[in-house]
Amino acid sequence: MVSVMIEAGEDPHALAASLSTLVAGAVEGMVREVVVIDRGLDAATREIADHAGCRIVPGSDLAGTVSASRGDWVLLLEAGARLSLDWVEAVATHIGDVEKRGLTPRAARFSRAKRDRPGLLARLTGRRTALVEGLLVPKPQAIGLAKRAATLEAMGRGVATTRLVASLRPRLAPSRR
Repeated sequence: MVSVMIEAGEDPHALAASLSTLVAGAVEGMVREVVVIDRGLDAATREIADHAGCRIVPGSDLAGTVSASRGDWVLLLEAGARLSLDWVEAVATHIGDVEKRGLTPRAARFSRAKRDRPGLLARLTGRRTALVEGLLVPKPQAIGLAKRAATLEAMGRGVATTRLVASLRPRLAPSRR
C-alpha cells in the first residue's frame, strides 16, 4: 500500500532509527517498499539500508523514482524521524477515509510527539523543515510534486494536509546526539 522514501547521507544511526519504526508496517503489510535516496551515502549507511532490504536509488531522478514506486501512497520521511507505535492504524484509517469518503485534502502529516513540540519562541524564530512531521500523499500527487522538485524536502513544501492521529518524533539535531 505505501512506499516509504527517505533521503539519507552519512548518518547510519539516523537511518537505522527511522527503519526500526517501519517494521510494524512491514509486518502488517502496510509498507510495500522502502526507498533510500542516495544523498552521499557512506559505507555504513549503505550497509544498513542494504541489510534492511531497502532499494537504494541515486538522487538525480526523483520524478522517476516516485513514478517507479510500488505503493499506491508515498510516505516521505527525514532520516532519523521515528514513528509512533500506532502509525500503521492511523495511516490505514486515513487511506480508508480518503478512498471511501473522498476526504480532502488527501495528503496528511503526523503530529509531533508532545515532548518534541517547540515552544512559542522556537516556533517564531526557528526554521522548520517541510518533512519535520513527515508527509503521506497519494502516488499521483507525489508524482506531480516530484516533477517540480529535486529533493523530498522540496516536495513537501506548501502541500495542503490533514493531521494524522499518530505522532512522529523528528530527527535529533546533531548537537543532541
